[in-house]
Amino acid sequence: MDYTLNIRGQLMSLAQPLVMGILNATPDSFYANSRMQTADEVVQRARQIIDEGAAIIDIGACSTRPGSAFATQQEETERLRMALSAVRRELPDAVLSVDTFRPDVARMAVEEYGVDIINDVGTYGTPQEEEAMYRMVARLNIPYILMSSEPTLEKTLLFFANRVQQLRDMGQKDIVLDPGFGFGKTLEQNYELLASLEKLLVMELPLLVGVSRKSMIYKLLDIQPDEALNGTTALHAVALMKGASILRVHDVREAVECVKLLKPLNLLLSPLTSHLSPPTP
Repeated sequence: MDYTLNIRGQLMSLAQPLVMGILNATPDSFYANSRMQTADEVVQRARQIIDEGAAIIDIGACSTRPGSAFATQQEETERLRMALSAVRRELPDAVLSVDTFRPDVARMAVEEYGVDIINDVGTYGTPQEEEAMYRMVARLNIPYILMSSEPTLEKTLLFFANRVQQLRDMGQKDIVLDPGFGFGKTLEQNYELLASLEKLLVMELPLLVGVSRKSMIYKLLDIQPDEALNGTTALHAVALMKGASILRVHDVREAVECVKLLKPLNLLLSPLTSHLSPPTP
């Protein structure tokens, strides 16, 4: 399906999968090379993301890596204000997403800096905070990425069905589904979910896949995150063939090349990949 996202009144097409580049304004993200802590570092990384072909910059200021201590809301807000002001100053037209699970942080990012998308790792909030986030994004009227930390396909589908209906009832329009690789799942469950990813297309919503350099790669290969690019690219190809519309990545150039290489093959592969390019008129 030719999904679209409403970005500032213009429709962004997902007919060909898009790449979302990760910009971490944190001192403790699991992949050390992604940590940007000064305005100059943030701008340099943002320019790299755009120059290498990403359509979206995803800015996070509170690490959710396993075992990490969360930044306070004040710390997250201060880091985001530094990063967002720097990026908006240098790249005013860039499509920006903010990675947060806090409703007030989401509101600040949209109202003060015109952030275009909220990417919610909602697994860390209470049910009350979860509902507050839903109401906030519906009020802000911007695209929303809904993540599941459920361990199995069946539970993921049930979670999405319930939450999407809840969001629709609140008036939320654009919803992207993230099955949450690396969150609440064993190594085996991550691969079982990836193997069945196309079954999530029954929701008739675009899928975001975030496997970049994650433990499901480096633990299986017995390597470190900084050695996990090859494994990441291999799983990106699988995700694209199974229907992913957005890849959230550390390594933009390689992901963009992966999308381009699969595009001419889609008609020769499974019908599940027919979304990779618009139909021929």
